[in-house]
Amino acid sequence: MTTSDQDLDQTSTEDLEQLSTHELHDRALHRAEKHLDVKFFWSLLEMIPAAESASGDVGEAEFDSQVARGQISDALHSGDGKLGEAMRPVFIDYLRKHPRA
Repeated sequence: MTTSDQDLDQTSTEDLEQLSTHELHDRALHRAEKHLDVKFFWSLLEMIPAAESASGDVGEAEFDSQVARGQISDALHSGDGKLGEAMRPVFIDYLRKHPRA
């Protein structure tokens, strides 16, 4: 990295540090939504319970951990029964987009 690249990174970081937490959140989520950055959203799901614990909200952290586990379980079993029938169009659409699946 050249000196000018380092200066740009430092300036960018300094600029970001000046933003409120709410502005940082909104910008990050807007970018992730725009680019369908599932990895970013997944990392948030992984980090939120620990951040809640660190901020003193242990009950909410435990609840969020259980909800996330439930949602993952729902996704894994989304082909079962009436839910599976309701999800058929989603599966068909996904498999048409990924024909080698």
